[in-house]
Amino acid sequence: MLAQLVRRLGLMVFTVWGAVSLTFVILRLAPGDQATVQLGPDAAAADVAALREELGLTQPIFAQYLDYLRSAVTGDFGESYRFRESAMTVILERFPATVLLAVTATVLALTIGLVAGVVAGRSPGRPVDRAISGIALVMQAIPSFWSGIMLILLMALTLRLLPSAGSGDLRHLVLPAITLSIPFTALVARITRSSVAEVTAEPYILTARSKGLSERAVLTRHAVRNSMIPVVTIVSLHIGTLLGGAVIVEQVFAWEGVGSLLVDAVGNRDYAIVQGATVLLAIVVVTMNLLADVVNSRLDPRIRAGVTS
Repeated sequence: MLAQLVRRLGLMVFTVWGAVSLTFVILRLAPGDQATVQLGPDAAAADVAALREELGLTQPIFAQYLDYLRSAVTGDFGESYRFRESAMTVILERFPATVLLAVTATVLALTIGLVAGVVAGRSPGRPVDRAISGIALVMQAIPSFWSGIMLILLMALTLRLLPSAGSGDLRHLVLPAITLSIPFTALVARITRSSVAEVTAEPYILTARSKGLSERAVLTRHAVRNSMIPVVTIVSLHIGTLLGGAVIVEQVFAWEGVGSLLVDAVGNRDYAIVQGATVLLAIVVVTMNLLADVVNSRLDPRIRAGVTS
């Protein structure tokens, strides 16, 4: 187990380095010039040249990359020219809003998806299974921006039950959290359904039933626990997709999180914000993947023992 953990930590470092490096390359290859964007198209050439020198844009690209890596290791991504303060300070101010949105959406998705998946998996091929599977398939196919707009039209404009945008209080959280959770709920339900249906056909489930255990005990003690391994894996791998969806949802609902901040920073060529936000999100994703490995090892003793078959 320790060797596996060390390998995973090494992979985490490599993944974050890849995200950091890719962000640096993409930003440098993008058309336009950061100094010109900051000063405006009417700025004097001397002022643009001076700012390029100050930002280090006149150095060779490899020298810029090394400086960037050194700063990234210490968490110093420079100053945001739009906010006139440390980029990481601005990002961390917005980060709790994104965490709140993502956690709420995850709780909704796991609660509804697990229940629906277990119900469908207990009765494979029956009407309840077909109904749940069909609804999940439709939910997973709906784009987040479309479902968000539909919820705004229904809940905010037609029924006037909830605010359409902003992040003032918990009422503002309801619509974006539901929107973000819709495809995630469908994914959890489908994976849980398949896993439960597979596990309930195993011989040890028949043995548990033959011993006189109630159906509830068989389901909770044996079937559901052993069905959770693929679910945990898929959920952890979906964290990156969830954060990507949060960027869209935050834009639709004007939710003041890291996602909307990142989109604005890309449009304004605010390199410091883009780089810092990308690294932070990459760290979150790889950390969640590591936690999934730990949870799976607790669910399945064979993983702790290093047994693969």
